Amino acid sequence: MDTTMLVPPWLEELLTSSFFTICRTHGDAARSECNMFCLDCGGDAFCFYCRSSRHKDHQVIQIRRSSYHDVVRVSEIQKVLDISGVQTYVINSARVLFLNERPQPKAGIKGVPHICEICSRGLLDPFRFCSLGCKLVGIKRNGDANFTLEARNEEGNGNGNGRREGMLTSSTTRRVTMGEEELREGSQQDMPSSTTRRRKGIPHRAPFGT
Repeated sequence: MDTTMLVPPWLEELLTSSFFTICRTHGDAARSECNMFCLDCGGDAFCFYCRSSRHKDHQVIQIRRSSYHDVVRVSEIQKVLDISGVQTYVINSARVLFLNERPQPKAGIKGVPHICEICSRGLLDPFRFCSLGCKLVGIKRNGDANFTLEARNEEGNGNGNGRREGMLTSSTTRRVTMGEEELREGSQQDMPSSTTRRRKGIPHRAPFGT
């Protein structure tokens, strides 16, 4: 199936890029992690300093990390992609979605009302996909969805006021509560959670010698 009209040419590069590596050019600088991607140039991820010197007037999105998985803010990606059907999450007051499928336990999906059509991950709300990557697989497999904003506009939803397929349009947006997810902009590793200090026992005075 020809999906060139349904998928932007840079999307697969975005989904297969390695983020949060150290920039070879600016490795000694403070903000040297490669967490940005240029929609005009494609190619590899790059750092803050590369953006200033090589992609100054280009269309660039920033990738962030939540529990070692790459995410992008909805406010950025929805300007260039139709993200309808993809589950979104609120992490640290920012609404995000995951780039790719995440590993999940093999315990099954009993009691989960909604699941991803591609990887069967349990979803919080009635979305079709858990990530951009799974939506891409669904488009290639079935052709009944798309990423292009032009196609969505042709369907009469371009003004943003209508109800998008699988998008939350009210206060029903869910906050991730499993394990205190934390969104990080430029940290390759998540910081360990603070542990409660153990309370010391009641001191006992040594007995007097006889």
